[in-house]
Amino acid sequence: AAAEGKMEIPWQYFAALLPVRSVGVHGDVRAYGETIVVRAVQSMDGMSARYSEIPHSILQKISTRITNTVKGAVNRVVYDITHKPPGTIEWE
Repeated sequence: AAAEGKMEIPWQYFAALLPVRSVGVHGDVRAYGETIVVRAVQSMDGMSARYSEIPHSILQKISTRITNTVKGAVNRVVYDITHKPPGTIEWE
């Protein structure tokens, strides 16, 4: 997306496994799986940061790839849009 001019290249980006289980559907049955958060930020020095605006089409591809790669283990992918402050860049 950055190469196509649809977004800036993030200063830092990562995915993290959250300690949150989520209900989803696997076949016709309720299934519990893990939750992954996608985080991307813009910053000059890490003291403050704003979230990177990732196009929805890219977020959809990220979500599909994660859930298909780890089928049955992860059933929810979320996108963190919190600036720093009030949040931090990392998840602790």
